[in-house]
Amino acid sequence: MDSSRFDLNLLVTLEALLAEQNVTRAAARLNLSQPAVSAQLNRLRDLFGDQLFVPAQRGIIPTPKAEELREPIRHALELARATVTSNRSFEPATADLTVAIACTDYLQSAVAAPFLAGLREKAPGIRIALRSLDIAGLEKEMAQGAIDLALMTPGDAPANLRTRHLFNERYVLIGRKGHPHLHRGLTVADYADLGHVIASLRDRDFATPVDTAVKALGHRRKVVVSASSFLSVIDIVSTTDLVALVPERLVVGRNDKLIIMESPFPVEGFSVGMVWHERTQDHVGQRWVRDAIAQSSKT
Repeated sequence: MDSSRFDLNLLVTLEALLAEQNVTRAAARLNLSQPAVSAQLNRLRDLFGDQLFVPAQRGIIPTPKAEELREPIRHALELARATVTSNRSFEPATADLTVAIACTDYLQSAVAAPFLAGLREKAPGIRIALRSLDIAGLEKEMAQGAIDLALMTPGDAPANLRTRHLFNERYVLIGRKGHPHLHRGLTVADYADLGHVIASLRDRDFATPVDTAVKALGHRRKVVVSASSFLSVIDIVSTTDLVALVPERLVVGRNDKLIIMESPFPVEGFSVGMVWHERTQDHVGQRWVRDAIAQSSKT
């Protein structure tokens, strides 16, 4: 058989001819005209180098070669149809899939962790690779398949990537339980007099937009520690008299160790969303993961 001339539709025609043993009925089964099926039969004869079917009183009779092809053709078409079906539907309970998600430590805790908490029960075969977020190289990493999904502020994403909003985050003020100076009615002046921890990815950076806001109110806060991650900020605050403004979702459920209260002045929050490449837009497994993260982020 000349494989360069192979057409999968010919196998479908052969399957119908073997089942019906009649060109007219095979044509009706395939929603084709009788001349079209006869033309495909001629191509099959040429490809296999065999008559495949010979005329009979009420139709056609398969040759020994055609009978030999019956089971291999059935298996081949079953595999092809299953492949097409599997890429249109998705069964999380039996899925075998690895998804690489890029995010900050805050979003690993606030978004990825709640999603992962229920993943093993729903989709035990799905593996998640958590990776550091590199916004500058994100589009290239996604195009190359190194990263499938990013959790981040959608407005910071490269313009060519797809985005989906998850929730709006706000900042809260935290200190350790028993902190001697955290109380209701805390003023901006009281806040500024406290020792502060900030999270900054830049070396030796002891200022954030919050300092600009505090200065506009006539005060200057004392930033004592600049940490590389929000998780470090929580550890430091939990064991010192330093305080910090952190995303609220980061400290949900930590009330046993922390005082969590409103900031004494307005602090602008930010949005959180998912970002992905067009390459994974229509992948059913990737779409299921995105929907599952969105669902878990609602709680």
